[in-house]
Amino acid sequence: MHRLFVALRPPPAIRTLLLDAMEGLPGARWQEDEQLHVTLRFIGEVDRRQAEDIATALSRLAAPAPTVRLDGAGSFDKRGRIDTLWARVVPAEPLAAIHRKVDQALARAGVAPDQRRYLPHVTLARFSRTAGDPALIDRWIAAHAALASPDFTMPHLMLFESILAHDGAHYEPVARWPLDEGSSPRT
Repeated sequence: MHRLFVALRPPPAIRTLLLDAMEGLPGARWQEDEQLHVTLRFIGEVDRRQAEDIATALSRLAAPAPTVRLDGAGSFDKRGRIDTLWARVVPAEPLAAIHRKVDQALARAGVAPDQRRYLPHVTLARFSRTAGDPALIDRWIAAHAALASPDFTMPHLMLFESILAHDGAHYEPVARWPLDEGSSPRT
């Protein structure tokens, strides 16, 4: 089985900016450079045949390469416990448009549509069930409220495999396709 997701990678200068912000929070499992991405769609576990169908469907997707910027930090919680820190990516609409196209392509490959609300972000850190003091996390978020970047473009759609290990997930690029600069979208 293959555990897959579709994402865009920020350029090296943006990843460096994010890596520089990742400190000063006990219990945080900070992401490494190769883990920094903007998820368009988590797919989950599929067999080899469906993984090939997914890659074929995604290879036919065309959309403009989004130009976006970082704008602040936030968190996700699970059952009232903060489990993820992230950097917001704006404007959301260009990424939401690609998310919808990815969902359409995946539907053609037999993957059920995503039912969750899409919020463009880059995950910065994760917390185990027992780690992460909520007050310290809130202070870190407040201290990084001004996290910002100049505009940047993410010119490639990427399919990744997430390999789970005892020390967390490792992401392996499976395929990469260029997004169109200034073209009209098609799928």
